[in-house]
Amino acid sequence: MRRAIGIAMPTRHPPIPRQWLMTDPRLGDRLWEALDRLPRGSGVIFRHYQLPLPARRALFARIVQVARRRGLVLLRAGAEPMRGEQGTHGQRGRGLTTWPVHSRREAAAAIRAGADALLVSPVFPTRSHPGAPVLGPVRFGLFVRGLGVPVIALGGMNAHNARRLHGMGIHGWAAIDAWAR
Repeated sequence: MRRAIGIAMPTRHPPIPRQWLMTDPRLGDRLWEALDRLPRGSGVIFRHYQLPLPARRALFARIVQVARRRGLVLLRAGAEPMRGEQGTHGQRGRGLTTWPVHSRREAAAAIRAGADALLVSPVFPTRSHPGAPVLGPVRFGLFVRGLGVPVIALGGMNAHNARRLHGMGIHGWAAIDAWAR
């Protein structure tokens, strides 16, 4: 329950997880291993944009089963709603809403759009975007200062790099490869 002006109000989504898996086709069958590695209460952002809609729905349905069994929060990226989603990534929707941001301007727009949490990237070098400029710890800290919503660090993240950002007020971190190794 949230409290506003002394009145108890129901929350509109599950608690915001501190650790996240971003699904990615390059995981292949390691997706299932990555899902098993996530601690209970972690989040999963389902992407797999390249799949035709029937195959995408079928994969999502399998992940829903794992998420329910393991106590994971499952969000959907992409335009097409999916049965069993607990929220959306990158757009308004029902439930928990996260938003990817790469600049303060994008962060402000996401907050205005109702984002419950922001995924800020890329913090460190990442295989997803080889050679892309990264924020690094100092620029990341300046970027997220005063945003007023929970921030999830993304890009080259793992438990070690998350500890490096601990003093910057991050809520959590998200990764692909860190969960699949």
